[in-house]
Amino acid sequence: MSTILTILQVIVSFGLIALILLQTSKGGLGSAFGGGEMYRTKRGAEKIVFTSTIVLAVIFLITSLLNVAFR
Repeated sequence: MSTILTILQVIVSFGLIALILLQTSKGGLGSAFGGGEMYRTKRGAEKIVFTSTIVLAVIFLITSLLNVAFR
């Protein structure tokens, strides 16, 4: 069981890295300190990438906790 979870965690981590690198760099910490736009909605592919990143992060967290629990 631990081996399957580890393999799943590695696959999810590669997907998470790819999705993070695909995100636009606009609106980072610079916008928190007065730079950039005040309010911007995500549309189209940007919203899909953002939502997928959150989903993969939650899956990564769950697999990490399960991996620790089954050791």
